Amino acid sequence: MSKINIFDTTLRDGEQTPNVSLNINDKLTIAKQLQKLSVDVIEAGFPIASEGDFEAVKAIAQNIEGPVIVGLARAVKNDISRAWEAIKYSKKPRIHVFIATSDLHMKYKLKMEPDEVLKEAVEMVTYARSLCPSIEFSPEDATRTRPEFLYKVVEAVIDAGADVVNIPDTVGYTTPSEYGALIKGIKDNVPNINKAIISVHCHNDLGLAVANSLAAIENGAQQVECAVNGLGERAGNAALEEIVMAIKTRSDCFNCETGIITEEITRTSKLVSHITGMQVQNNKAVVGANAFAHESGIHQHGVLNCRETYEIMTPESVGLKKSLIVLGKHSGRHAFIERIEELGYKNLSKEKIDEIFKEFKDLADKKKHVSDEDIESLVKNEIFQVPEVFNLKYYQVSTGNAVMSTSTVEIEYNGKSIKEASCGDGPVDATFKAIEKAIGIDVTLNDYFIKSVGYGKDALGEATVKVEKEGKVFSAKGVSTDIVEASGKAFINAMNKIHYENSLKKAAEC
Repeated sequence: MSKINIFDTTLRDGEQTPNVSLNINDKLTIAKQLQKLSVDVIEAGFPIASEGDFEAVKAIAQNIEGPVIVGLARAVKNDISRAWEAIKYSKKPRIHVFIATSDLHMKYKLKMEPDEVLKEAVEMVTYARSLCPSIEFSPEDATRTRPEFLYKVVEAVIDAGADVVNIPDTVGYTTPSEYGALIKGIKDNVPNINKAIISVHCHNDLGLAVANSLAAIENGAQQVECAVNGLGERAGNAALEEIVMAIKTRSDCFNCETGIITEEITRTSKLVSHITGMQVQNNKAVVGANAFAHESGIHQHGVLNCRETYEIMTPESVGLKKSLIVLGKHSGRHAFIERIEELGYKNLSKEKIDEIFKEFKDLADKKKHVSDEDIESLVKNEIFQVPEVFNLKYYQVSTGNAVMSTSTVEIEYNGKSIKEASCGDGPVDATFKAIEKAIGIDVTLNDYFIKSVGYGKDALGEATVKVEKEGKVFSAKGVSTDIVEASGKAFINAMNKIHYENSLKKAAEC
């Protein structure tokens, strides 16, 4: 069977999801997991966009081996030079150059004539090729571009040195039959197309990104650009996990395969969700909480007798276990370590394990059973925390439907104890305001939500906050059986991220 390259754009287009902002550590952590997932290509970012994005792309190029590392650039010399400066450390670097080709974009956005766009595309691909051994070119808004002009541009950039041509459905406008025909048209009408890989990049504005991508594969596309959990601009991109599992499950249909280690899919999805703060809907295909859940008695009976009656994929194939492994307060340290290693966390330091084990014991005292989801939340909460400069030592709330909610908090900072109280619209709001007052950092709360982790009345509450400071969004989580405590921990973790970011900025200035 033919090989389909998986081009992951979670760190570039995925980060363009509204209210998602990733720092260098976030990007490097996700990139390492994408390496484990065995994606073929990682689009690490848009180096010209900011100094932070440049440094993140550079760090990924320096530290990640295996996948091709891509930096995005407009068809502008400064963009291309900056992209090369960031990715040149990779053993497999690639510059991704783009310029719009639809009449709509050329007229209203670029304010250029078609001949000018063609000339610019060729010149910039030629320049990029003089720097980097591999060049990808994208005619932005390709699906609304006149086919004859699209063929002309694609042929010209291949002659100029592009070895990958990407045909983006930039606004998610096309349908599977149209998109498949477009890819076939390119294969039939571009004489030198055999010198380049045909890539596809579909947006999900009409919910057709995955279907369009698969239609393109059926018509000769060799690379699919996608993002974990379908993250991306507006309604997002084609979801990596759906593309990969559709190809694997229906290989009889598509007659192709990917090199993805599918057992890493769930772990990758959860990591990206945790770091970005973007929750995965329960009924999401492949990685949603209900993707392998059966509540109907008929379904349960069928699955117990023969799994294939209601499951077309196994949970194990995407890295899930069918049953919950229950640990409780009587479990020992050895069993706990064995369990977290089974969950895939094998390289934790003794100090980190001690911290997580203490959290586990505290939780086990509060609830009857501790599930795998509970344990993973505890592990992630410890692994992905920045240095704990501020620590919530104590809180007390007074609330009711006929009184003003008040919260008193005690914050530990550099060995000192700071106590403050504040009123608010409910116990969570009062606690947030008291923490702000104690720490002395004012932020704007952009988003807040809480969900249950595990099952039953003693399930953990996982709170997520997104706060804004000086135009930058910080996302953080907190877990506890008490939702006010979980919320307070999440808010404190966000404050620690802000403090950490400020300390890095000061260190760079020095």
